[in-house]
Amino acid sequence: MKRRAFIDTLGKGTAAAFLARGELWQVARAAETAPPGQKPNIVLILADDLGYAGVGVQGCADIPTPSVDSIARNGVRFTHGYVSAPLCSPTRAGLMTGRYQQRFGHETNPGPINQAQPGFGLSLDEPTIAERLKKLGYVTGMFGKWHLGFESQFHPLKRGFDEFYGFLGGAHSYTPGSRQMNDGSIQRGTQPVEEKEYLTDALARETLSFIDRHNSETFFVYLPFNAVHAPMEAGQKYLDRFKNIKDDLRRTHAAMLSAMDDAIGRILAKLREHALEEKTLVIFLSDNGGPTQQTTSSNAPLRGFKAQALEGGIRIPFMMQWKGTLPAGKVDDRPVISLDIHPTVAAAAGAAAEPTWKLDGVDVVPYLTGAKTGAPHETLYWRMFANQRAVRHGNLKLVWSGQAEQGGLYDVVNDPGESKNLAKDRPEEVKKLQALYDAWNAGLAEPKWKPAPRTAQSAPGAKLTANQRAALPQPGQEKAWFDRLDKNKDGKLTPEEFPRPRIFQMIDTNRDGFLTIDEVRKFLETIRGIA
Repeated sequence: MKRRAFIDTLGKGTAAAFLARGELWQVARAAETAPPGQKPNIVLILADDLGYAGVGVQGCADIPTPSVDSIARNGVRFTHGYVSAPLCSPTRAGLMTGRYQQRFGHETNPGPINQAQPGFGLSLDEPTIAERLKKLGYVTGMFGKWHLGFESQFHPLKRGFDEFYGFLGGAHSYTPGSRQMNDGSIQRGTQPVEEKEYLTDALARETLSFIDRHNSETFFVYLPFNAVHAPMEAGQKYLDRFKNIKDDLRRTHAAMLSAMDDAIGRILAKLREHALEEKTLVIFLSDNGGPTQQTTSSNAPLRGFKAQALEGGIRIPFMMQWKGTLPAGKVDDRPVISLDIHPTVAAAAGAAAEPTWKLDGVDVVPYLTGAKTGAPHETLYWRMFANQRAVRHGNLKLVWSGQAEQGGLYDVVNDPGESKNLAKDRPEEVKKLQALYDAWNAGLAEPKWKPAPRTAQSAPGAKLTANQRAALPQPGQEKAWFDRLDKNKDGKLTPEEFPRPRIFQMIDTNRDGFLTIDEVRKFLETIRGIA
């Protein structure tokens, strides 16, 4: 094929970028692997509650994750990859639609199936990426956690998926016979089934079967694992890999993560088996930051956790590979967000986003190949009710987390741990970012639902053991107990000052990573009302 044919096939923008760097071989390679009209398969893998430093390539030292790491090695890893919410269901709403989910009122989780308000679900007015790909001739399959509606009209089979195997709620047990945190049954299509394998292995099994049956077609696989979300359950063969980890909770987390990495490895191997690696765009990310107290997940070096607008709640492992099209081993420091997946996938499939789609994400492929320069986004936004808000503009981020009325200003490039508040020194920047946030916020919808309030019987404290209750103060001793633990006398308890992770998470209702005396008193009032 002559040089002009290469350019015509690849597209002038991308070709020019390669040619400017003297990389004619890249033009030839791309032309050979992506002829006109060829649509790549799409495999979108979503981990659950996996922290920023949860895998090896992101800094995890004690849990090998060779399969996930290989996606970064064979493609692009985003060091400033974000999700649009620090919580499960709203992140998925943004991921599926490519739009800030607050635009259509999908702002938080609904609570379990038996507590969710009627009508909870992904707006039927918002097309999913599966619906758009199906119209382009893709066969579509989903295997895992939905969390976007319990009623029949919101079912995955009604939202663009040809096949579904998984559960509709927010959490599910992993081991056969266990009934921990079961938020709905496992379904094949719409029929409940009894799963006899460890659930992570079962989701991989179903995905492998789908690829085997449709390898000669163009397919979209959406694989939202529930790993490594609680309940903390792992099979013995995975636990045996980590006998050196003495902490039981960390050992179980390691086993759950290792099982998921194995599952991803089998899927990548299946693509190789069918000679589909260069015909498949593979994307991996987490739905939010890790709930460290509950699972031992790590968000290092970031501050904050799941359910917070701090970096630890919204900045996640995020990587993609598309052999022969995307560069291999590239580390990209520009901000991207999960909203970008919808337009990126649509463009790869040959459907450039139309203005009527009103997407907030952008196609990132031209930025990765060099066809476009600069950053995909100058400004990103977050809102989860009034107490978790943020706006990032360039390197600066203005964030409100918890009950603070004054936002904190941080340079999240040079200070990823958000340790130095620049608000007092740079008041003009605070005003600028506040104005950007206010303008965005003015165009949002009111939240359509809130999680159902916990009753005394359903509150986590109802399950405290006698020893855990003994660690709490007696009536009248709350302030003295609090002051004794508050070593630095700042009026807040950190996880280091109160090293009982499960109780800490129960008390920390606003998820700001600290306990106040008011939170302690409110929690104790609830506990003392339980027999």
